[in-house]
Amino acid sequence: MNGIQALALGNYSDAIWHPFGGIDKEIEQIFAERIDVRSTGDYGMLKEDYLSPYRLFISYTEFLDEKLSQERVAALLSFVAKGGGFLGIHNGISLQRNQELATMIGGRFVSHPDYTALPIHILEPNHRIMDRVEPFTVNDEPYRFDFDPYVRTTILAEYEHEGERWPAAWMHQYGLGRVVYLMPGHEISAFKVEAYRKLILNAGLWAAKAI
Repeated sequence: MNGIQALALGNYSDAIWHPFGGIDKEIEQIFAERIDVRSTGDYGMLKEDYLSPYRLFISYTEFLDEKLSQERVAALLSFVAKGGGFLGIHNGISLQRNQELATMIGGRFVSHPDYTALPIHILEPNHRIMDRVEPFTVNDEPYRFDFDPYVRTTILAEYEHEGERWPAAWMHQYGLGRVVYLMPGHEISAFKVEAYRKLILNAGLWAAKAI
C-alpha cells in the first residue's frame, strides 16, 4: 500500500462513448508504485465523508444528460478547494454539465473533429508535470474547448491538427487544491503511449501535492 490514496470515477455499463472498463486498469497501473487508485462507477462516492481519505480525484466520467445533485457537486468542490487534487482525463471534463464544476476545471468541451493522429507539443517543459515528458503522437479525438475567462490557467501542452495548435493539457490552482486536465484518452491505446503514461503520472502526483 502506498501512502497516497486516489479515487477514479467513470462509467461502466451505462457508458455511451467512453466505457471505464479497461481504462480503469491502465490508470491503476500507471500510478501503482506511487498512488493507490480505487476505481468506481458509483457517483454516490461524491460525498465529503467518502472523499476525505483521498488526496486525488480522477475523473473519467461519461457525457450524460443528467446533472449531478448539488450535494455531490458541493462535495467535489469542497474536496478540491480544501486542498485535494483533481485530474480530468479526456471525457472526464463531462463534469462541466454543472456550471460550478466547469468553473473549477477551467474550460468546457464544445466539439471534436474526427478521430486521428495528433502530435502533442510541450509548451511548459520546466513545469514539474512535464518533467521528462517528451513530445509524442497519440491517436485520439481532437477536443475543442472554451475557457472560463475568470480562471487563470496554464496551458502545458498543445496538439496539432490541420495546421493549427489547440490546448491538450492545462493546470491551475483552485482554492487550496490543484486541478489538471489532459485531453487524450478516448481509447486504451492512448494509455499505452509511454510519454503519455509519464504525463498522467506526473499530473496526478502534482495534483496530489506529491511532487
